[in-house]
Amino acid sequence: MKYKKHISLVLLLLVSSFIVAQVKFEAKVSKKKLGINERLRIDFQMDKDGDNFNPPNFNGFTVIGGPNQSVSNSWINGVRTYKKTYSYFLAPKQRGTFNIGQATIEIEGETYKTTPIKVEITAAIDKPKNPNDPSYIASNNIHLVAEVSNSSPYLNEAITVVYKLYVAPTTGVDNWKEIDIPRYDDFWSQNIDTQGQRVQNGTYKGEDYRYLVLRKTVLYPQRTGKLNIEPLTLNVSVQVPTNRRDIFGSRLMSRVNRTVSAGNRVINVKPLPQQGKPADFSGAVGDFSLKVTTSKTELDATESLQAKVEVRGKGNLKLFNLPKMNLPSSLEVYEPEHKENVSTTTRGMQGSISDNYTVVPQYKGKYPIPSISFSYFDLKTESYKRLSSDEIIINVLDGPTNNSSQASNTSNNVVKQQIKTTSNQFAFIKTKTDLIPKQKNYFFKTKLFWSLLFGPFLAIPLAIVIRRKKATRDADIAGNKIRRADKLARKYLKGAKKELGKKEAFYEALEKALHNYLKSKLRIETSELSKDRIQRLLLERNVETDVINDFIAIFENCELARYTPITNVTMQEDYEKAAKTISLIDKQAN
Repeated sequence: MKYKKHISLVLLLLVSSFIVAQVKFEAKVSKKKLGINERLRIDFQMDKDGDNFNPPNFNGFTVIGGPNQSVSNSWINGVRTYKKTYSYFLAPKQRGTFNIGQATIEIEGETYKTTPIKVEITAAIDKPKNPNDPSYIASNNIHLVAEVSNSSPYLNEAITVVYKLYVAPTTGVDNWKEIDIPRYDDFWSQNIDTQGQRVQNGTYKGEDYRYLVLRKTVLYPQRTGKLNIEPLTLNVSVQVPTNRRDIFGSRLMSRVNRTVSAGNRVINVKPLPQQGKPADFSGAVGDFSLKVTTSKTELDATESLQAKVEVRGKGNLKLFNLPKMNLPSSLEVYEPEHKENVSTTTRGMQGSISDNYTVVPQYKGKYPIPSISFSYFDLKTESYKRLSSDEIIINVLDGPTNNSSQASNTSNNVVKQQIKTTSNQFAFIKTKTDLIPKQKNYFFKTKLFWSLLFGPFLAIPLAIVIRRKKATRDADIAGNKIRRADKLARKYLKGAKKELGKKEAFYEALEKALHNYLKSKLRIETSELSKDRIQRLLLERNVETDVINDFIAIFENCELARYTPITNVTMQEDYEKAAKTISLIDKQAN
């Protein structure tokens, strides 16, 4: 019995020493679900000192602090406790679910890894109030506000969204970075340059603040009803005062990173009235004038003139079609050249758009250019207005007449003259020549002879190599599928270029090209294509977020083009953007 007690004691000591010898290396996060305006702390803790610590790739986060290293070494009742910690502070880049990967460290010749942690990022949330917390002080002293010029516009009426960053006088801002940009899915949008803006004094909720205009965007709503303006979210480095003071009595400042959001804004878009709506109304909204001119009114047949249809004013100039010019069949008319001279300010688009026709008359006579009519919705009177041009007469002074009887009479008056010949009429032809016989060249033993003789023998090894490569290529089923899809994508992209100017055909071909490119690049079927899946797969292949957003924006333009007027300039920009984006994805994707 005594021996059994000793054996039990020895086993207990062995088990205890084994347990103590186990190294504990783990990762801990402050929370697993947080808002995009919150901060995440992650600690990598170990109970033994180690070397070569490697943190994970914090995909989806920005490291705003760390690594901070701390060591705790204590003795309690004769037992030593050791703890070493590497701490990081992270700011979310966007909403979604992200995995924080494994960290590694070497301890006593062994490599240890932490367990991956899944973290969910939600929309911005309200933080608990703590007057002594610098983050809470910053939240009260800094505000991002989206000011909308009109919350109840008409369809295709311009509104302006101005984003202002308000900062309390006792608070400083070092820098800021956009981390969530609104996409304006239901709007035509144009950003206004805000560089060179200065800090101004103003009030926010009745209190004195300083503010800076960060962004100005002009929006033209493209559908009616309640539309959502997504928030702009910034990561701002803020300096806030604390309760501590230096040796001279001045208050010390504390630097914190604060995420601010402008919040969602909802506008109610009114439809254009049906009463009095002209049949030829093409969607023009604003205040316009119509002008039809020609470069000349008198010319000869086969000479050319320029006829221009121009609309000038303020409104959605890029979002409607100009009226067509109808000319007599005796005038040859070429496809018009579309020109835009439009600038966009906070009050919307203003300038002019025009179609320039090249006209070539074929026959002598006078030809009228009929009056051209153009209708638009006037925002000032909230009614439809119609503009009409004057009739223009083109006088062709000289040229053939389009009259067969006159042509026959003219031919009857032609006088035929007898042709006279002379005796030396053919004197220039030589009757004597000095011809030299051509020397014969033999084919035997020439370079061509030897090439044809030995060429087939030399071609046999080349044919074998080509056949083997073809067999290997034919066996690569997945590779052939990718090559076919890639070839089809180039075919459709080439087809889209040919359809420039034809809205429906162009965007249909462009959308097919993008689909087939994704099938070739991501190896997925058309039924699996969705914006979320495309974004996730491209992110996994290390494609930059801006490139992904541009690619998805092209898809959205293809969908939007079915319901809104699109100009040739916009189609050309979408084509060039698609080609550039595909090239960037090829370069960045793993």
